[in-house]
Amino acid sequence: MHSLKPPLAMKRPRPPSPPPLSPASTKQTSPPPPPLKSLHPNTPPISSKKPKSHPKWVPLNLSQTELSLPLTFPTGQTFRWKQTGPLQYTGTIGPHLLSLKHLQNGGVSYFIHFTPSESAAKLALLDFLNVGISLAKLWEVFSENDSRFAELAKYLKGARVLRQDPVECLVQFLCSSNNNIGRITKMVDFISSLGTHLGSVGGFDFHEFPSLERLSAVSEEELRQAGFGYRAKYITGTVDVLQSKPDGGAQWLLSLRKFDLQEAIDALCTLPGVGPKVAACIALFSLDQHHAIPVDTHVWQIATKYLLPELAGARLTPKLCSRVAEAFVSKYGEYAGWAQTLLFIADLPSQKALLPSHFWDIKEKKICQN
Repeated sequence: MHSLKPPLAMKRPRPPSPPPLSPASTKQTSPPPPPLKSLHPNTPPISSKKPKSHPKWVPLNLSQTELSLPLTFPTGQTFRWKQTGPLQYTGTIGPHLLSLKHLQNGGVSYFIHFTPSESAAKLALLDFLNVGISLAKLWEVFSENDSRFAELAKYLKGARVLRQDPVECLVQFLCSSNNNIGRITKMVDFISSLGTHLGSVGGFDFHEFPSLERLSAVSEEELRQAGFGYRAKYITGTVDVLQSKPDGGAQWLLSLRKFDLQEAIDALCTLPGVGPKVAACIALFSLDQHHAIPVDTHVWQIATKYLLPELAGARLTPKLCSRVAEAFVSKYGEYAGWAQTLLFIADLPSQKALLPSHFWDIKEKKICQN
């Protein structure tokens, strides 16, 4: 049992409705147009190198049981991937611009729009998708311990936790604090536009995420003018702290993957604007801390309905946040964060509409304390 630091009570922004889950084919996108000009007068010129095109879709050998794009990308883990077609999503991983789409059989294929190295792009994609972890095996274990999860898993297959770059994940969740999806996306798009332009797909422009060195050249005032509000000082402050790390901020963040969860949470909370809930999101979605539980008011409602019904009606406090996190870990084990992600998605209004009504009548037995 891991002891988790009590997160603050914050409301997680609800993602927009994902499209229906039945796979459909999409047309191949046309070659990307020339790079756009900088969005800010102080932004250095964007690279004019011409993206390489690899004109074919390649099967990824992942079934829909292992990866559902609509249940993974538009559900609040990342705000940098765009829907560019029916059941098709496009984004960047480092210097690689790729699209993913579902095949007619429910599997997934990928298309490389730009990359310095095709082999490196595939390796980066597989790492980003956490393919070393079998979702089917995890859900089998979760289903043995939770009858409601077993029922939900039949309808919501393939909700995978991503393994993002820690710097990119950190900046995105600094933007997410007390915010809504539309505004978060605009902020993340602005930050992204400071990086190298890699191409355009489906009417969207895609950039490599800017380095900490590039971000350090952006002032708090510039971010405030771009609509970041009080979050501007947290982003510039965090970048300054990371830049002061002896081995560099990016390397320091990567090193947290080797820490125990509580040590990683404590380290992240030394950064301006990072509290326990945001730290748990970063830990789960980028630092291999698979039992991290980001507890907000939405997760609190799920917990008191299905895991800790004796706490229903109580006011969420830091101490109770810790108890919720411990309940998830006790119930689902070392990959509790993956189980919590599915339960969070299932409770979204967009997914409730697709599930039989009897799901919301299932009462979970009280959690057994080990």
